[in-house]
Amino acid sequence: MTGLIEADGLIKRFGKTIALDGLDLTIPTGQITALLGPNGAGKTTLIRTIATLLQPDAGSVRVLGHDVVEQSRTVRRLIGLAGQSAAVERALTGMENLVMVARLYGARHRQAERAAEAMLQTLDLGDAADRPVRTYSGGMRRRLDLGASLVGRPSVLLLDEPTTGLDPGSRSDMWDAIRGLGQGGTDILLTTQYLDEADQLAARIVIVDSGRVIADGSPAELKTRAGLDRLEIRVHSPADLEAAVALIGPFGVGPPELDPATRRASVACPDSLRTLPAVAGAITEARLDVEDLTLRRPTLDEVFLTLTGRRSRTEAASSEATRLESHELEGIVR
Repeated sequence: MTGLIEADGLIKRFGKTIALDGLDLTIPTGQITALLGPNGAGKTTLIRTIATLLQPDAGSVRVLGHDVVEQSRTVRRLIGLAGQSAAVERALTGMENLVMVARLYGARHRQAERAAEAMLQTLDLGDAADRPVRTYSGGMRRRLDLGASLVGRPSVLLLDEPTTGLDPGSRSDMWDAIRGLGQGGTDILLTTQYLDEADQLAARIVIVDSGRVIADGSPAELKTRAGLDRLEIRVHSPADLEAAVALIGPFGVGPPELDPATRRASVACPDSLRTLPAVAGAITEARLDVEDLTLRRPTLDEVFLTLTGRRSRTEAASSEATRLESHELEGIVR
């Protein structure tokens, strides 16, 4: 069967920089696939190559069986592309933007109007259809840009970091729109640096680093590659921490970890679902005052760190926020 996107030995250089280094990838139809990776991993270069905006130096890419170099005009008719910033005309209304794009795809005027109206409703922009785009919020402009990439009814939707720079509310709205499109049957390939975005939206995640695919699978499959589940116990009193460590130690693999600040002890657990009831029984028997007993799967942040040796953008941002907050508090104390 022909895949949605197939890349074989893909190489792309910019001077001495190798953006894609023999990348191999096959993406099936019928799902949302997330392309995940750190800055400079080659994600945007791959998207632009698929979209025929860049030509590979070696290797090949096919979209639904069509070569992006030899059959570029056919490929352009098959794809819709929304980049990292909204490419819409601010002086026109939302309706006028989408009608213009539909007309460029060859639709008759009335057909273009119907398609634009339906897309605006789908993206919850119907009430703003007749307003100039310059009056739209950033999130609304990004949703309109998404509509512009879809109004020509492409077979494949390419989204390059679609929520970068959006506030949390607009980001959630964008997620809902993308999720709805996927559920409606649109094949989507999106790039992102946000692990929670990939986890929320994608049935399949491909991790790229240094221009190559280093991991590929469902979110659940990738999480198993970061290690075993962890059994965590949080006690009511710091004085009970040592007892908690002694209690969970025999149920795990390797030495338990202790976090006095949160009154937690944890241990890697190979057969976690069967172990949990036994741990609960041991807690009851020991009459240990426990506030929480949790079974935690590895996060995508941990997968990312394990596979790339680098923190994700999400984790890095959280760490930077913590650092800045600590610095600010130190200034207040001084």
